[in-house]
Amino acid sequence: MSESPVAVNDRLRDLHAMWRIRALEEKVRDLRLEELIVGSVHLSNGQESIAVAACSELRPQDALYATYRGHGWAVARGVPPRNILAELLARSTGVNGGRGGSAHFSAPEFGFHGENSIVGAGAPTAVGAALAARYDGSGRVAVSVFGDGAMNQGAVTEAMNFAAAFGLGVIFICENNRYSELTPINDMVANPDLSQRATALGIPAVRVDGNDLSQVRTAMSLSVASAAAGRGPSFIEAHTQRIVGHYIGDAEQYRPAGELDADMIVEPIARLARELETAGVGRHAIDRCEARARDEIERAASQALADPLVDPSTAKEHLYA
Repeated sequence: MSESPVAVNDRLRDLHAMWRIRALEEKVRDLRLEELIVGSVHLSNGQESIAVAACSELRPQDALYATYRGHGWAVARGVPPRNILAELLARSTGVNGGRGGSAHFSAPEFGFHGENSIVGAGAPTAVGAALAARYDGSGRVAVSVFGDGAMNQGAVTEAMNFAAAFGLGVIFICENNRYSELTPINDMVANPDLSQRATALGIPAVRVDGNDLSQVRTAMSLSVASAAAGRGPSFIEAHTQRIVGHYIGDAEQYRPAGELDADMIVEPIARLARELETAGVGRHAIDRCEARARDEIERAASQALADPLVDPSTAKEHLYA
């Protein structure tokens, strides 16, 4: 049975949204290799579906705290690619005036409250936002995104326990891409079901296929509704893969032979394109999603590169001790 035109348009919109992230990350890689972007950069290629599906369920007042692999989350939350690229390029038009760079940028006006280079540090911050929401009347739901490696950070467990004990509206999303930096997660834990740690703390938890937009969207919709209704925190373990190194320059010698080839078949963009084609959607419509995204990112990069560099004398502005 063929899909309805509305369903097809929704899925094409998802495909385009994922291509916007992929195209931006590939442009960031190129600019970093050209040394126009400096410093450590971590890309989210292969994990785009989690950000796209999760952010589609968030409301304007909700607060998102991403890991340092957060460019895609910023795009999915609505931050303009030009201003993201300008930030990474140390331009004055960046979301933080060129001061934050890749690892520390934020755009709270879009509900994106930043990345954090300290593994797992976004979890207690998100809990603080949820605690504040109890008193400020905002109705805010807070979201903390982190990787499987962050589950072994004490601050994450403490944050989850605090949220559970006080019934706070926090959604904890673990992007389980199988690797904690360069080490397989299964070599670091006795129980590979990370969601059971949340269950043990009294937090409703679910494991989903992170490459399946519908699974992520359903889990996120239920979690947002529960948090907004005052029923406390939720935990989503989304299984996915990154199809690039942990950082730019990573030789990826830890990967077993054939793993990346297998990942390229199941990664969310290839998967959704294949599903659309099977459903009878023409190749032109599918390819158009990529072309539109790449054109947007190329224009954004050109504009950002033409913007003025940040004035070094402003480096100490907006610092508080």
